[in-house]
Amino acid sequence: MRKQSELPIEAPSPGGYRPLADRMRPRQLAEFVGQQHLLAPDRPLHRLLTAGIAHSMVLWGPPGSGKTTLARLAAKACKAHFISLSAVAAGVKDIRGAVEQARAARSEGGPATVLFLDEVHRFNKAQQDTFLPFVEDGTLVFIGATTENPSFELNSALLSRARVYLLKPLAPADLAGLLERALADPERGLGTSQVRATPEALGLLAGAADGDARRALNLLEVAADLAVDAADGRTITIDIARESSAGGHRRFDKRGELFYDQISALHKSVRDSDPDAALYWLCRMLDGGCDPGFIARRLVRMASEDIGNADPRALTLTLAAWESYDRLGSPEGELALAQACVFMACSPKSNAVYVAYGAAMDDAKSLGTLEVPLHLRNAPTRLMKELGYGQGHRYAHDQPDALVPGQRHFPDAMTPRNYYDPAPRGLEAKLRETLERIRLKGSETPPAQPTKKDHDRA
Repeated sequence: MRKQSELPIEAPSPGGYRPLADRMRPRQLAEFVGQQHLLAPDRPLHRLLTAGIAHSMVLWGPPGSGKTTLARLAAKACKAHFISLSAVAAGVKDIRGAVEQARAARSEGGPATVLFLDEVHRFNKAQQDTFLPFVEDGTLVFIGATTENPSFELNSALLSRARVYLLKPLAPADLAGLLERALADPERGLGTSQVRATPEALGLLAGAADGDARRALNLLEVAADLAVDAADGRTITIDIARESSAGGHRRFDKRGELFYDQISALHKSVRDSDPDAALYWLCRMLDGGCDPGFIARRLVRMASEDIGNADPRALTLTLAAWESYDRLGSPEGELALAQACVFMACSPKSNAVYVAYGAAMDDAKSLGTLEVPLHLRNAPTRLMKELGYGQGHRYAHDQPDALVPGQRHFPDAMTPRNYYDPAPRGLEAKLRETLERIRLKGSETPPAQPTKKDHDRA
């Protein structure tokens, strides 16, 4: 059975070396750092853990936020048998093995069994169904850990039987405190190595960890190995901290929830005419590894959806920015995307075409196959002309101001609609005046009979 643990919660991993992050894993709730919105004394999760009450839960949060540790502490608090599986490596056979162990323990009057599934979002719905009945009948207490939104990744039946707890990235102050404790701890930390760190160095390492406790401790361990000798011991300086954290690490999950949250923030910043925030989110996505081509595509969409005819140059500029990126590549081409992004954020906004398109599409789908009026049909053959195709159509360029009073363009069985309502901003303000004049002219009574010239031009 792969990656299945029946060891005591505090048992060391096999082998001589254990990473600092593993050694410093909290053994009791008092050592846990952060997540006070869940673990403050008056919060439900704190009360459940201190009371030793086992219940199924899903721990949702970024890497290094304490999901695995909380699962272990929960099992320890209720004196449960702890089985750990990773959805990356485990399969249905492993789940069945865990169920058999839980059944055996239950039949012998043993403790409850906590089944911890790391990366549970990697289990497909069929795999999740294999252990759902045993969560329902109490054979297993299920604890899942995921970095993805469980609403999208887990069965609704499973979600209904497990409480979801949202873990947040750890604050730099929390991480700095954790690093200080690791430096001072002689049993599990670096207390016996006489390594010290300047406050500036610890602050830099905490910031570079980007809310991830595991990464913070890993960076500290690297920095300790590079620490320079001083009269009173080895010291981690700000320069060593910079060297240890070189390259940076920002969280960005391609096609995950964080990905869509950031593209939503970019879109809304452009729509709300905030060029500074729009530029920030653009850079966040580029820095996180987002495909610039995807961003270019979304910028084009924004140009039509949120600016439209208020400034048609936005569509031209975004297409040019996309082409510029395709020709130049990174990093030169990314500046063109930034230029288009800032231009759109500063442009007058209109979603009039977007709204009109949606309304027209709804009618096109719901009203069926309405026939094209005869006077709007093309008449390239004698038979078509004899059937009346094109008859009665008046040629706009032969009319005053190229406007044709009273000529219908909707199907005869459909009430004419006014889908397009230009915004009173930018170029659409002028389009609005023009459209009002056109609609007023169009409402006039048409001539009684079209001329032969009009009919021939149809």
